[in-house]
Amino acid sequence: MLQTFYPTEYLDSAYQIDFARLYREGYRGVIFDIDNTLVPHGAPADARAQDLFAQLKKLGYRCCLLSNNKEPRVRMFNEKIKAKYIYKAHKPRTANYKRAMRMLHTDTANTLFVGDQIFTDIWGANLSGIRTVLVKPINPKEEIQIIIKRYPEKIVLYFYKRWLKKRRHNGTVR
Repeated sequence: MLQTFYPTEYLDSAYQIDFARLYREGYRGVIFDIDNTLVPHGAPADARAQDLFAQLKKLGYRCCLLSNNKEPRVRMFNEKIKAKYIYKAHKPRTANYKRAMRMLHTDTANTLFVGDQIFTDIWGANLSGIRTVLVKPINPKEEIQIIIKRYPEKIVLYFYKRWLKKRRHNGTVR
């Protein structure tokens, strides 16, 4: 039952994803959450985020930001990134994950989603059939509604790590 919340991968940072390898594997679109995935909550796109998006474009990726924030926040972050974006996405509802894929001209087989929250980002992407990468939050300072969700996330991550360990032991994970 909890597997609907499990990411395909769990990494420390969006900046350590091997996008070149994933591109060779056939992925062409990346959908990103913004806050605490790419930058601390409310921050503009920093040099690291700008470099990442430049690298992704150079590799041939099409990118879209998918945020539950209002447009001014998303637009401000996107000023230097110049990606497509969807604000007030109502994650985990699947409609805007699908809309993002249409905007990118990709589908579930060649799209990645990167985010820091299990119950919005990962759950919605999983329900949409997209490969997911959960990353650790960049900054521990978060809004209260997110802090409250982090406690049940710890339970899901505990069982996810046990599930992964079992799969590795059985040889079903490389």
